[in-house]
Amino acid sequence: MNTSPYTFLAQITDPHIREPGRLAYGRINTAPYLERAVASVLALRQRPSAVVLTGDLTDFGRPAEYAHLAELLAPLSGLPLYLLPGNHDERVQLRRSFAAHTYLQGGGEYVQYSVKVGLLRLIALDTVAPGQSHGELCATRLAWLERELATCRGEPVVIAMHHPPFRTLIGHMDKIGLLKGAAELEAIVARHPNVERIICGHLHRAIDVRFGGTIASTCPAPGHQVALDLQPDAPSAWMLEPPAFRIHAWDGARLVSHLAASGIFEGPYPFHENGMLID
Repeated sequence: MNTSPYTFLAQITDPHIREPGRLAYGRINTAPYLERAVASVLALRQRPSAVVLTGDLTDFGRPAEYAHLAELLAPLSGLPLYLLPGNHDERVQLRRSFAAHTYLQGGGEYVQYSVKVGLLRLIALDTVAPGQSHGELCATRLAWLERELATCRGEPVVIAMHHPPFRTLIGHMDKIGLLKGAAELEAIVARHPNVERIICGHLHRAIDVRFGGTIASTCPAPGHQVALDLQPDAPSAWMLEPPAFRIHAWDGARLVSHLAASGIFEGPYPFHENGMLID
């Protein structure tokens, strides 16, 4: 049981789950990597107040993929779990496959919702452009966000979305980034200083940028990461760099975001040797 006075929001993103036994990109079985991430979240010394998955939950949005995803996420059943779609997902099937997740069923065409997580307000914003890899925020989605923010003035807010609303300098990913609505989103956020963080997926890397008077960030994936190559014409490529997830902790005054390695490692060991403190 978490007796900490803090609110802990765990973020996992881009698991890209396929049907059991199927390989993503013909090379990687993503399921064991998500299993490891889930086990790592459950092994945290402080129990998260909730877990949010910021898109690309599956590779093609197929019913069998979502069924496999549900099995892999089942160990988290004791925690509030929030899902949102990415460009690899299918909104209608996501809602069907996770019908018990009532927060997914509102929002009309878009999978958008606002929920309380401990002392935080989590607002999920749908950036999906069906059939496209890039993201978009239309006037309808932006107006919904403005209304939601107006109702929670004074509350610390985390906005979760799949496509990051900023240039990452990874050229091939920026070509499929948030291509519509980023400037309008930044103006909205700037009008609401209680937005503590914008947390995103899509990039399979940890990136942090000043945006609209707050911080916008992306998160590594449980499995494969986008290759770090800042040449504008760099090829589209992925690597098996060490996976990770994020912990966003609200201490009552500010949000502190940590990057946590996915996996079980040796330690912790005390900073002592023969009874003496070693600095």
